[in-house]
Amino acid sequence: MVVHVVANPARRAAVLDAALEVLGRDGARAVTHRAVDVEADLPAGTTANYFPSRADLLTGMASRIFALLAPAEDRLADLERLPSDHAGPEYAAYVVERLLARPTLARALLELRLEASRNPSVAEPLTTFLRDGLDADVAFHTDRGLPGGRDHVIRLHHLVNGILLDALTVPLAPERDPLDEVRLAATALGGGS
Repeated sequence: MVVHVVANPARRAAVLDAALEVLGRDGARAVTHRAVDVEADLPAGTTANYFPSRADLLTGMASRIFALLAPAEDRLADLERLPSDHAGPEYAAYVVERLLARPTLARALLELRLEASRNPSVAEPLTTFLRDGLDADVAFHTDRGLPGGRDHVIRLHHLVNGILLDALTVPLAPERDPLDEVRLAATALGGGS
């Protein structure tokens, strides 16, 4: 007997959201079909109906996380109105702010990046999103006439990733505000190439 699962985008999204919650809260080893069913408060077997293998689930999570972490259009519009000398540091701070506002999801992204380094099926959607994001950031930087070009934007990404890793794990200086730190560091980087 062949069973056909009726496509239900809302339930599929709920499964992925629950899987990301488990991943960010409990780590990669905790992500099982049953754990996701429990987290989503769905009947046993629901996750497996949508994602038959763990690899399928991880791949779906890699695609879903970026919809959840997308920037707010009104905030982007505010950033576009800033003077050029403030735009880069404020944009970097907004990225940090956005991810720290959802720390479990931000940790899930870190876990997915680690998994992508070991699993090509996760690497593909994750790499596509990360590189598209970099290209969008370079376009924002270039369109604003900010100095430094692509190399500078890559350095800003490295800066943001380091500050996020520190803030989300074991902070070296917990008394320091990550948003202040990213603004100061991005300003210190300047726009040189």
